[in-house]
Amino acid sequence: MKNQLVFPLALALLIGGCATEKGGDVYTRDQVQQVQRFKVGTVESVRKVRIEGTKSQVGTTAGAIVGGIAGSGAAQGKTGQVASVLGAVVGGMAGAAAEEGYTREDGVEFAIKLEDGSYISVVQAASKEEEIKAGDKVRVIESGGVARVVRF
Repeated sequence: MKNQLVFPLALALLIGGCATEKGGDVYTRDQVQQVQRFKVGTVESVRKVRIEGTKSQVGTTAGAIVGGIAGSGAAQGKTGQVASVLGAVVGGMAGAAAEEGYTREDGVEFAIKLEDGSYISVVQAASKEEEIKAGDKVRVIESGGVARVVRF
């Protein structure tokens, strides 16, 4: 019984380690202590969006391993080998779907009018601490092809 719980738990922990946030208050290690340019603008509109989850090989691999092990215990001989292969395929598909679903997140799309009169749009993860609304003055911080929107 204990062994049956170890693999699903390990899969959940492995996939959970892949989750990342893409909000305005999250910085990668590469962005720390780097010069970042920003522009000032006013939020024209805010629209809720969904940010798809990651689709790495981690979920697929972990699911295939768990499915293969589960399938191998189903029978002996050739039947066991077939069950193991089928378990690995189904487990891989389930693991990939679980990873994408687990790492999916709510986001917002900001339509911003910059002070120079131009318009831009930025999508980022929805912030739990700071809600930015239409009419708010914001900074659009850019660095290395990544942009974030924070209240000014």
